[in-house]
Amino acid sequence: MSTPELIDASRYPSPEAADATAIYAVGDVHGRLDLLEEIEAAIATDIVASRPLRPVICYLGDYVDRGPASAQVIDRLATPFGDGVARVFLKGNHEDRMLEFLEAPAAAGPAWLQYGGREALESYGVSVPDRPDGPDWTDLRDALSSALPPTHILFLRALRLAFAWRGHLFVHAGLDPARPVHAQHARDLMWIREPFLSADRDWGVRVVHGHVIVDEPVFRPNRIGIDTGAYHSGRLTCLVVSDDGTRLIQTGR
Repeated sequence: MSTPELIDASRYPSPEAADATAIYAVGDVHGRLDLLEEIEAAIATDIVASRPLRPVICYLGDYVDRGPASAQVIDRLATPFGDGVARVFLKGNHEDRMLEFLEAPAAAGPAWLQYGGREALESYGVSVPDRPDGPDWTDLRDALSSALPPTHILFLRALRLAFAWRGHLFVHAGLDPARPVHAQHARDLMWIREPFLSADRDWGVRVVHGHVIVDEPVFRPNRIGIDTGAYHSGRLTCLVVSDDGTRLIQTGR
């Protein structure tokens, strides 16, 4: 078996955000188009009020599954934000699973459906047959492939694993504390929970992540977690990072 490629997470600057002066990091959307629209409107209002010279929005991944409007969320994200605001899109474990399903439906399908894939399929107009022996995974994959607009495929395949900016590292899930930032496995950036969450390691950057649902955003010296379970709580969280420090924008507040 080949050894998984190691990723230097610190080497993920973005050309779109090279001269950014403020980052708006948006947590896990999970098919909640209504909350995405609300948080983006709040971000636009904040940009007008705070007047950062070069604002950039960084979405932390998990755009699909669980909520009712995965297709509509991707459609909105694949459309320019307006007013020249740059955006960076990271890859979450749910996008990773969706892409795996398109490549290997029988292997990835059961777990994907269990954790929200059914809702994602339905948002594309693909129904999952209720059969005692389970769905025909290849037929289901083919139906999704036919329903996916080309812009959505391009969006999913262009997602980034990390984004580094001014002492902060934005990823979906976290880092493996047994490894330095410059030698991470791609899967950990999208999937890890423990031992990352309990680690007190100083990576030389503060990690901003989603992936793990918390009642309130978690601020620790080495990480900030902002997945507030939007798909069921109604609270989608955005962390604003600038030279003035950090602050929060949330829906439903």
